Amino acid sequence: MPLKRLLLVLLLGWVGGAPGLMAKQVALEVSMPHPVLLANQKQTTYLKVGMTGFRLASKEARPPVNVAIVMDRSGSMSGEKLDRAKDAAKEAINRLSSQDILSLVVYDSAVDVLVPATKVGDKESLRKRVDAIRSGHSTALFAGVSKGAAELRKFLELERVNRVILLSDGIANQGPSSPSELGELGASLIKEGISVTTIGLGLDYNEDLMAKLADRSDGNHVFVEHPNQLVAVFNEEFGDILSVVAQEISVRIMTAPGIRPVRVLGWDADISGNEVLVPMNQIYSDQEKYVILEVEVPSTRANEKIDVATVEIAYTNMETASQDRLSGAAGLSFSESKQVVSNQLNRGVMISCATQIATVNNAAATRLRDEGKVEQARRILTDNSLYLQQTGRALNSDFLLNYGFSNQSDALNLDEKNWKRQRKMMRYSQQINAKQQSSGNINARQVDENASSQTGLTQGRPSGSQQSVNGPPTPSSKGPKLP
Repeated sequence: MPLKRLLLVLLLGWVGGAPGLMAKQVALEVSMPHPVLLANQKQTTYLKVGMTGFRLASKEARPPVNVAIVMDRSGSMSGEKLDRAKDAAKEAINRLSSQDILSLVVYDSAVDVLVPATKVGDKESLRKRVDAIRSGHSTALFAGVSKGAAELRKFLELERVNRVILLSDGIANQGPSSPSELGELGASLIKEGISVTTIGLGLDYNEDLMAKLADRSDGNHVFVEHPNQLVAVFNEEFGDILSVVAQEISVRIMTAPGIRPVRVLGWDADISGNEVLVPMNQIYSDQEKYVILEVEVPSTRANEKIDVATVEIAYTNMETASQDRLSGAAGLSFSESKQVVSNQLNRGVMISCATQIATVNNAAATRLRDEGKVEQARRILTDNSLYLQQTGRALNSDFLLNYGFSNQSDALNLDEKNWKRQRKMMRYSQQINAKQQSSGNINARQVDENASSQTGLTQGRPSGSQQSVNGPPTPSSKGPKLP
């Protein structure tokens, strides 16, 4: 551990032991969208487990990183794509410090390690290595990622943020090349504490493959349509990497007797009886990650209170290098008055629940379109758009309104001419929402602009009277039903 960081850890450890003072921790909030439900009916509702990263004291307080940039240099990358990719890689080098580890891997039909894993020292020499990259032939993507991970293993330490950043514009055509095979690679890497961020450039890459690799390794996935966006996207990604405050997060939810866990929205989870386990890799400074659990609640008499669940989270605190544990709980009350239920609505939790429900529906529409069921897909997206706009107005949420406009844009672009681009937009948006991905905001803004221009709607909350609602998702209203 670098001396400066060791001294910081010792100081924070002393502060944590001083009377009245504590080292920084992730903030845990366990809450319900409707803390009060209607009495005398069996129903489903949602539990939100929110975790917000603490603010780093300074740039010097951040943990060191161990990053491998894996760059596609196949023939299709020649010209502006490769030039801008090299610019982005050089900008990334500029943001690293002497405590960080960098490796640079390039691949076409073969894989070459241009910069073996090493501490960042002579940045000018590293930039010259990047400038020397030339385009080649095929796309051995699996082998490129595997080699990048091998470089990370040379300095694989729990106190470091370990990340592969993959950039590709094409379809893997050498070695393992299916989404399931790349997903399995991602799942194996996360067990070692390695995440993979995938950046798909242009309209010809396989978004299912790239999204699956990122998803299974708890990395980010970004769709970059134009090469001139690459530098900004790399800057956002490195903004994430350089602000990690928690790693190896384990979320354990134990529902109370009589409360049945139904499903977790967005995250892979293991549900066994009344126990729900959700693993995550990282939380960034000032960022919220959350889990939405759908639960079934038994019929309960008015004025009674019941426990819903207890929650325990464990994680590695990257500022103190310690293992932190936090716990929380949530319960419900019951009333015969719909007005009482409505008045107790938790707006922030409702917005999170509505986002995840709509994201599940958007993914269902994608599958229907892939099966050639265009009109069914359009109907799901149109209903989803109405659901989001109605909920957005009721909750005064510009985010939900804009996501509604995006779904309307999706519904208008299911034809063969536009589907390649729209599908990438949809898969990218699904990844951002499901995993609360912070990087990629540049393209997310582009989605919103396209949606509002194509639907003839302006962004922001439409004028008109405020609706009074129990608010989606309510026990009886979960948005458009899945096919």
